[in-house]
Amino acid sequence: MAGLASEIRFLVPWGHIAAKAWGPPQGRPVLCLHGWLDNANTFNKLIPLLPKDCSYIAIDLAGHGLSSHRPAGYPYHLKDYVSDVRRAAASLKWNRFSLMGHSMGGTVACMFSCVFPEMVDKLILVESSGLFPAPQGYMRGPEVFRKKKADSQSITTDALAHLEEWEKLLIGSRTVIETLMDVEAKQHQAPKVYNSEEALQRLLKANFHLTEESGKILLERGATKVPGGLVYNRDTRVLTHTSSSAPIEFQVNYLKKIQADVLMIMAQGGMFLKEPIYSDHLVILQKAFRASQKQYFQFVEVPGNHFVHLNEPEFVAKIISTFLNKNKSPKPNV
Repeated sequence: MAGLASEIRFLVPWGHIAAKAWGPPQGRPVLCLHGWLDNANTFNKLIPLLPKDCSYIAIDLAGHGLSSHRPAGYPYHLKDYVSDVRRAAASLKWNRFSLMGHSMGGTVACMFSCVFPEMVDKLILVESSGLFPAPQGYMRGPEVFRKKKADSQSITTDALAHLEEWEKLLIGSRTVIETLMDVEAKQHQAPKVYNSEEALQRLLKANFHLTEESGKILLERGATKVPGGLVYNRDTRVLTHTSSSAPIEFQVNYLKKIQADVLMIMAQGGMFLKEPIYSDHLVILQKAFRASQKQYFQFVEVPGNHFVHLNEPEFVAKIISTFLNKNKSPKPNV
C-alpha cells in the first residue's frame, strides 16, 4: 500500500489549494485530479493499490473540497483549473510528472498536457474523453446536462445542434454570465445545514453512480461540521462553470501537442460509452489520439460505472499500475 495520506496546502493569490499526499516524497511524481463537485478523496481507495514508489498528490481544485473559493465575481472556467495544476506543480518543484484525472479532472489533465506538453510524461484518463464536447455555457458540469424550463428564453437542446459554432459561443457566454449573477444574488443567504444522512442522500441522489460507501468518503472532505449538522464546502458558483469548449476540429489539433503516453479507461456502465452526447465525441477523440499518439495511446474498457475508480478500484488499479511502471521510450517529435 502507498500508506496513509498526509494533508498539504499550496498558497495561491486568492488563498490556498488543499491536497492529499501518498507515498515517498522523492518518488516518481503523479498529480491526481478529481471530477466535478468531487474532491481529492475520490482517490482514497485507488492510490493505495498503485505502485509504492510513486509520490501521489491529489489536489482539491479551486472551489472544491478544502481549497479556497475563487475571488468574488469570477466564474469557474475549466482553463482556470489548468492554472491550479501549474501552480501546484510549481509549489512542488515538479518539472515533469504524470497526470491522472477522473471525469472533469481528466479534461483538465488533458488541457494541461496540451498547454504544457513538456511537463507531462504519462496521462491517465479515467471516465474522461480528454477534451469536453459541450458548447460553452450549456453544461453545469461534465456529469449533468443542463435542462431548460419550457418558458426559458434560452435555446433548446435540439435547436442547439443546428446552430453555428460561433452562435453557440455567444449564447453560452450569455448563459454563464446571467446564471452567475443569479447565484451571486443568493450568496448572502446562510448556507443550508443538513444532518449527516440528509447530506449523504442528497449527494447520492445527484450522483447515482456512487455507492453509499463512496458517498461517505467524498463527504469527509466535501462537507464541514457546524452546529446542527453539515454544510457543503463547494463554492456554489462551481454549479455554473463553463467548459469553454472549442470546435471539434480545434480539439483534434490540440491533441497533437501532447507528448505523453496516454491511457484512457472507460467503464462499460459509465457515461461515455452509452450517452450519445458523449459517445459520438469520444469516437472522434479516440481516433485523434490514435493518429497522433500511435502506439503510445492505450484504450481499455472495464466493468463498472462512472465512479469505478472509487466504487471498485480493483477494476482499474492493475491497468494503471502496469501503465505507470511501463518504461517510456523517447517519442519522436512530429
